Amino acid sequence: MRPLGNPEVLQQRREHSIKLLLQGHAPVEIARSVGVDRRSVRRWHAAYRKKGSKGLAATHNTGRPPRLDATARNQLEQALLEGAHAAGFPNDLWTCPRVAHLIKSKFSISYHVDHIGRLLGSLGWSPQKPERRARERNEKAIKTWLKKQWPRIKKKPSA
Repeated sequence: MRPLGNPEVLQQRREHSIKLLLQGHAPVEIARSVGVDRRSVRRWHAAYRKKGSKGLAATHNTGRPPRLDATARNQLEQALLEGAHAAGFPNDLWTCPRVAHLIKSKFSISYHVDHIGRLLGSLGWSPQKPERRARERNEKAIKTWLKKQWPRIKKKPSA
């Protein structure tokens, strides 16, 4: 389990332990005062003997490297902007399975469908549902009705 504190605080703890060791204190005594196992103090001492102060330096955990590098992510975003029709899908709607299929065909990298949402979120895309409208919808007739009929039907006349 990773100890509590940011990397700099943990580095200060290691450096303090080494100072105490160099002053002649026992590893068990130091471990008890710092709140760690004695083996940790011995491991820090070995790192200090091997690499000096650099052996005690704070390291930031970067995590697993992304499978799509920055260039591939830019290419993916361009492909998404071109639309699903351009990628060979029957309509212009991007879904997570479609994006996963696009990534697999374009970059030969498999992503699980559940991860695609996080990937798209990191690119600045958000989930949206397309508006459902009837094909028979007549915009001109709707505007005319809203201008003429709706004010007549409304309970309170507009000011």
